[in-house]
Amino acid sequence: MATNISTYALKLVKVKGGRYEGDGIITDPATGAKLIEELFDMETQAEELTVMLTLDTKHKVTGAFEVSRGTLNSSLVHPREVFKRALLNNAAAIIIGHNHPSGNPTPSQDDIAVTRRLVEAGNLLGVKVLDHIITGESGQYTSLREQGII
Repeated sequence: MATNISTYALKLVKVKGGRYEGDGIITDPATGAKLIEELFDMETQAEELTVMLTLDTKHKVTGAFEVSRGTLNSSLVHPREVFKRALLNNAAAIIIGHNHPSGNPTPSQDDIAVTRRLVEAGNLLGVKVLDHIITGESGQYTSLREQGII
């Protein structure tokens, strides 16, 4: 009896590119927050948008991904969806970002729980979660690394 087995290839497809100020190296949360806001226009989003920056070993950005688009006050983020993108892009580290449409970047308990889960998964896979940045209005942001949560 013969069995059909399919073979597959995984490919990363660039959707768009652009030029941005700076050298693309994330040196601090403010640089990460500014880049996330600029790339994804976070302040104008009507719902929560979760995004990710992938970085090489020198913390230079190698890619930017939309991970999840949610509702007014929540976005489903699963480690599988995050790290699928990170591994395809050969990331050494990642920065997660999402917006709070209310404008207040204070992390919720769900934000903290998701962050801890992502850090744990990243440790298992060898992809360091450098930060989780929550953006608000007028350039405001909260870095969960600065808050001591990561």
